[in-house]
Amino acid sequence: MKALFYISSFILLVACTSTEKSDKAKLQVKTLNGTLEGILDTNYNVIKYLGIPYAKPPVGELRWKAPQPMANWEGVRDAKVFGNSAVQINVYGDMIYRSDTTSEDCLYLNIWTPSEQSDSLLPVLVYIHGGGFVAGCGSEPRYDGASMAKKGIIAVTLNYRLNIFGFFAHPELSAESDYGGSGNYGLLDQSIALKWVADNIVSFGGDPKRITIAGESAGSISVSSHMASTLSRNLIAGAIGESGAAINPTLPPVPLSEAEQVGVEFAAKAGYNNLEELRKLSMQELFSLYQESKRDGFPTTIDGYFYTKSLPETFIAGEQAQIPLLLGWNSAEIPGEAFMQGLPYSKMNFITKVKESYPDNFSEVLSLYAHETPEDVEQSATDLAADIFINYSTWKWFDLHRKNTDQPTYRYLFSRIRPSVGDNKPIGAPHASEIEYCMGNLHLVKAFNWTTEDMKVSEMMKNYFANFIIKGNPNGNQLPEWETDSVISDNPKIMVLDVDSKVIQTENDARYIFHDKFYKNNE
Repeated sequence: MKALFYISSFILLVACTSTEKSDKAKLQVKTLNGTLEGILDTNYNVIKYLGIPYAKPPVGELRWKAPQPMANWEGVRDAKVFGNSAVQINVYGDMIYRSDTTSEDCLYLNIWTPSEQSDSLLPVLVYIHGGGFVAGCGSEPRYDGASMAKKGIIAVTLNYRLNIFGFFAHPELSAESDYGGSGNYGLLDQSIALKWVADNIVSFGGDPKRITIAGESAGSISVSSHMASTLSRNLIAGAIGESGAAINPTLPPVPLSEAEQVGVEFAAKAGYNNLEELRKLSMQELFSLYQESKRDGFPTTIDGYFYTKSLPETFIAGEQAQIPLLLGWNSAEIPGEAFMQGLPYSKMNFITKVKESYPDNFSEVLSLYAHETPEDVEQSATDLAADIFINYSTWKWFDLHRKNTDQPTYRYLFSRIRPSVGDNKPIGAPHASEIEYCMGNLHLVKAFNWTTEDMKVSEMMKNYFANFIIKGNPNGNQLPEWETDSVISDNPKIMVLDVDSKVIQTENDARYIFHDKFYKNNE
């Protein structure tokens, strides 16, 4: 009997071990660099592959160099926790990270796939985080890819270098690079990540010919840039931009010589006269110098490599990615206080601030922004601050693409106001508030008491985005019809995204046409 017991126990142990090995094998994927083992998320029935290195760590001699292809590894590499965030301080209160550490060694991406295999390759979403090129991380809950994976989409998020580590330009850096430029390292990181995805996504069940890139704020600016860059534009089949484009006055690339001079001045004020000394500094020493400088990042550059010309020049020449584009902005991107600078909302105060900002054009501006009552002024100050901050540049991206492509262009205005926290209720949807709605992640953002109406807006917006990622068209699933603006019109339409979404004729484009002349982006 004892012998029979031991034999039965051995058989059971072998069976359990075999089952465990079989289950592990289902979670393993062979990439060009080596084998990864992910983790099954039973809450969503998706598989997560987290913390995948897509390039060599940009440390030591690789600091301030274009990212290098990832080296191969032996055996099976765990992909079960998020990789390091880029070096930063959390300057934005709404950013919550699920990675434990910040480091120069930060070039990692994350992939969510449906757990059940499909008979055909699935469309891919690569989502680029925002944060003004100084902060942010692909591990934020609001970017989580599980909800999109449940829609039959392979979802990807990524980290890239930021601030002093990601965008520092200097003549010595330009001289040592094989393309004669410097800066833009964060954008180059994104580009090589896109290349990694294109080269490896088949192993995860994704279609490399159906990659849609999306992002918000600096992520949206990045999306517009990849549409223009010769390094990226042939890798993407669609683009989604949420509030932002790399067009003056919203973080446009500057001439290389200008960015190099910024770098020279930074180094001199920090007490360092050459690149060798700066490279020898520890991560913390360098980041401390950056913090002490009080700089809010460094400009992107027309480096002759990632950027060969400005976005308007690229799009006007028809050289951008010829792909479907869906973009928009929120109804109150930034509070009116940003324009009023502490002054009460009154007619005379508004006129005063307009004259200060537009000394040669104030009459035209006042004709475009109502200002008779305090309520008018609050709304107009909010609109004007947002137009300067990010609305106009996003509109310009929309206008440039629809006029220089035969591909469809869809525009939205996100107007859903989140549940109030305390007494601070905005007059519209603030910057970045749409992210958790469109990615289907309200349940992961704990700061708000979401309502059934919020859930309705999120489901609708997620379906619009998913439809666009799947087929290049947001329509379907019995959603309100979203008309394209690919046909040039003096009065284009816009989809207002709210509880009762609908397409309307645009009401405010005269504001953007004025700013187009003011910022001279056609010259």
